[in-house]
Amino acid sequence: MDVIDVLGLLLAATAAGWVDAVVGGGGVLLIPVLLLTFPQAPPATALGTNKVAAVMGTATAAYMYQRRTRLDRSILLPAAALAVPSSALGALFAANVPTGLFRPAVMALLVGVALLVAVKPSFGVRHPEAAVTRRRRIAAVLLAGVGIGFYDGVFGPGVGTFLIISFTTLLATQFLESAAMAKVVNASSNLGALAVFAWQGNVLWALGLGMAVGNIAGAVLGSRTALKRGSGFVRVVLVVVVVGMVTKMAFDQFA
Repeated sequence: MDVIDVLGLLLAATAAGWVDAVVGGGGVLLIPVLLLTFPQAPPATALGTNKVAAVMGTATAAYMYQRRTRLDRSILLPAAALAVPSSALGALFAANVPTGLFRPAVMALLVGVALLVAVKPSFGVRHPEAAVTRRRRIAAVLLAGVGIGFYDGVFGPGVGTFLIISFTTLLATQFLESAAMAKVVNASSNLGALAVFAWQGNVLWALGLGMAVGNIAGAVLGSRTALKRGSGFVRVVLVVVVVGMVTKMAFDQFA
């Protein structure tokens, strides 16, 4: 690797950490850069190396958020615990599942997310008055820990965004609270997937740890920005990132 490659990866890792800390989706930035830098490496190596940086970045963002935001541990602890084995299971299937099968469904979901946020200005910005039932809390744990955790291991783009929308919809939390909760679960799912990729030998450790420095810096900046600007800011960034993810995946699918 030359100096330009190293600087490009560090810059991409920092940008990915910022995006991940605010709304998720940093992997959509970092994984393509890894694939371009190492065109001969298998995709699983890019996914595994990205997870090294992602674990550090999401854990840092989770720490930053929990200092300033109320977190519901009765939701987060079981969801995070379930996310580790679920994402590990997904990572075991990652090499055998064509990503082309996922992209159309994920793009449709992301378009739905963008429309929901765009047409409902109060969504994720103000607390509704309706109480959250026990059934909805259980659904949030299972969806975040099992469903999205598995998806993070097997494919991954947009995990943070899907977690934010799931928590906001099921638990009636504001975007800022949802983002804080998403970081905890996402850190756990990243850890589970990383364990499998490492076991398979699909991790470039020196590179991953180097990118982790940039990812941590981006996570600190992103979490501070979100905490300072509030849920309205998270809402705007979420729409921008979702549009970017849909555009990127559509290009990969049809180009």
